[in-house]
Amino acid sequence: MARKTATTRLRGVPSGVRGLRKFLIVCEGKKTEPNYFKSFKGELCEVEAVGIGRNTVSLVDAAIRLREEKVKSGERFIEVWVVFDKDDFPWGDFREAVSKALKNKIFCAYSIEAFELWYFLHFTYSEAQLSRDDYCRKLDSLLGRRYEKNDAGMYKVLRGKMKTAIRNARVLHAKKHQLPVTEQNPVTLVYELVEKLIRFD
Repeated sequence: MARKTATTRLRGVPSGVRGLRKFLIVCEGKKTEPNYFKSFKGELCEVEAVGIGRNTVSLVDAAIRLREEKVKSGERFIEVWVVFDKDDFPWGDFREAVSKALKNKIFCAYSIEAFELWYFLHFTYSEAQLSRDDYCRKLDSLLGRRYEKNDAGMYKVLRGKMKTAIRNARVLHAKKHQLPVTEQNPVTLVYELVEKLIRFD
């Protein structure tokens, strides 16, 4: 049987959240990822993307606390996501973060090794194991200008290629998801979050 991923185990919508399409997205990066996800603006969708500046387990802990604080203040979300990268963090911490997120009904949009893999897949499919610096250099060439990590305009630049990115990321994930997570490089689950958002975009 295929191994379930961080998102496929979570099927339900919180009780009482009828007609609400508000997503809370808690990101490892303070600007790159929040800038991208804040750009998803639809009549049926509201996105609150927060850059925490923490990683793996500490990011999940922060997301749990943030959700609790917001629920106490009357906010409700159809889904809560954490967005983080493997980078150079220990595999034990990475696996613990995914496990803890699942136990607390939080979806994971992780990337191995880096979020820039998602951007790269808008242009081409690749199974090469590249570092963040490698992806940044390739994006320089593909964009025809220097790629800046905190570029608030990346959503707009890449919007027309989003279907290509989703297709490439899905194929890559299909090839990797039955492997132990330590052997999945490269892979990104960002496409699963993006697919949810564009339903209401």
